[in-house]
Amino acid sequence: MKLSNIFLAGALALGTGGAWADCAFENTVPLKSLTAGFEAWKAATSAMAECGNFEAELDQEFRTKQPAAFAAEPSLYHIGGVSNGTFNPLYNAGTIRPLDDLVAKHGQHLEPNQLIKINGQTWAIAMMVNAQHLMFRKDILADLGIDPPTSYDEVLAAAEAIREAGVVDYPLGGTYMTGWNLGNEFINNYLGFGGEFFDENNHPSINNEHGMATLELMAALSENMDPEFLQSDSTYVQQQFQQGKIAMANLWASRAGNVVDPNESQVVGLVEMDSAPVGPVRPHAALWWDGIVIAKNITDEEADAAFRVAMEGIDTEMVMANNAAAIWLIDGYEPGPLSAGAAATAANGAVPYPASPALGLMHNALGTGLSDFLTGAKDAAATLIDIEAAYVTAAKEAGLIN
Repeated sequence: MKLSNIFLAGALALGTGGAWADCAFENTVPLKSLTAGFEAWKAATSAMAECGNFEAELDQEFRTKQPAAFAAEPSLYHIGGVSNGTFNPLYNAGTIRPLDDLVAKHGQHLEPNQLIKINGQTWAIAMMVNAQHLMFRKDILADLGIDPPTSYDEVLAAAEAIREAGVVDYPLGGTYMTGWNLGNEFINNYLGFGGEFFDENNHPSINNEHGMATLELMAALSENMDPEFLQSDSTYVQQQFQQGKIAMANLWASRAGNVVDPNESQVVGLVEMDSAPVGPVRPHAALWWDGIVIAKNITDEEADAAFRVAMEGIDTEMVMANNAAAIWLIDGYEPGPLSAGAAATAANGAVPYPASPALGLMHNALGTGLSDFLTGAKDAAATLIDIEAAYVTAAKEAGLIN
């Protein structure tokens, strides 16, 4: 998920031969990076270039170029810009390195939710996020004397009052479209309850009290939505808001601007953004991130220098100079009204989407297996058993489990 408009269609190279005064050290190791070309990456790589001996390639085709470039020996780039969606090919190919030793040396200032971990090791550093956060009609809540909800128990109570008042077609919207969206909703809510998806051997572990609680919550929420909720994606929910048909939804922060766009929306000035509802353990929303990885096929000296340069590129000084370019996970970021909900979600302890090959397969199994439960074709116990079985089949085919 990208938070800023793409400003480059092709590739752009940024570089400098000597260090600028704003970098904390003078880099003497020649370094290159390959990232996307949107505004946030331009800001981060420009700050990296201040350290000297650094060339940044910003290219909207980065995702197709990175795998081969990082597999070369030596790697053609030292630093890669990745997201949830582009991280796995590099990780699966073994062309990036774990970062815990470099974090210990140069990254003590990083926040826990910036450390992207798999099996306890840090493999990427997140710099910015998109997340689902609670959007609500503040006029409707105020008219009904309802405080902005902070948990899903409060959301459901508010939904009941809104339904009784009959002020909108449906109290809630939700991205419950069968497939990727539906699977993502389970993951968000399961994380909120504190659930773990796998054991140490990649065997599934969702058939438990947290899984049952997640299904119960999703069913209760769906009862307050348009009956066609299994066809409802982000655009559908956005349009429901714009047309005044719903009062609340946990929707992507990247949709906030469209929801209140005066050229499209009937509810300009009436929608407020707040943290995703907080569960027993953490918010019911994962953080979708963009951040940096360091190539494996480079020398340790190059890796050390690359990490130091990257930390200069995603520091407080850069954020303060480019506050509006992203929803930053970095100290010094001041969220605006449209990004306040995502920032609050992160501040309330939301964790990054747990990107891994196993989670990708589980996400697929959830996306196809949950609809039968929500339509009443299966009960909760059978649903979780069948989803785990579908995952096991896929994981065995992928070589993740025996």
